[in-house]
Amino acid sequence: MKPKNTFMKRLLLLLSILILLLTSAIPPSTTPAAPTNLSADYKEAKAQLEQYKGSKLSLKEKIGLKIATKQMQKSDAEGEGKSQLVALLLALFVGVLGIHRFYLGYTGIGIIQLLTAGGLFIWSFIDLILIITGDLKPKTGKYEKTL
Repeated sequence: MKPKNTFMKRLLLLLSILILLLTSAIPPSTTPAAPTNLSADYKEAKAQLEQYKGSKLSLKEKIGLKIATKQMQKSDAEGEGKSQLVALLLALFVGVLGIHRFYLGYTGIGIIQLLTAGGLFIWSFIDLILIITGDLKPKTGKYEKTL
């Protein structure tokens, strides 16, 4: 008869392998390189969209204009409110639950951290260090407010 602690050892080994597999599958930087003059390009594109709103367009052009307008509104809403300080405080106080990952937009990783207790506290500690150094950024690209 085997002692019970071998079951726990195997369970911990399986969880650590799962965490290693999941973290190695995530690319180090999932955000594309942003153009240097993004705000000027954005304002120019928005002005062009406003220019075409009053003119007569074909059905295909109207649909394209609506899609482009919705994407502009969505990008406006996504980029707001991500603060490095808030992410740091979330990682510090409830990092084991993965709440900071939900805040930054990484829902899948947040669920995994929630189920594994922050990777047995190790993963949440690593995330804390990554947020302090600025290496763990929001999914949208960068923080609105930094430390």
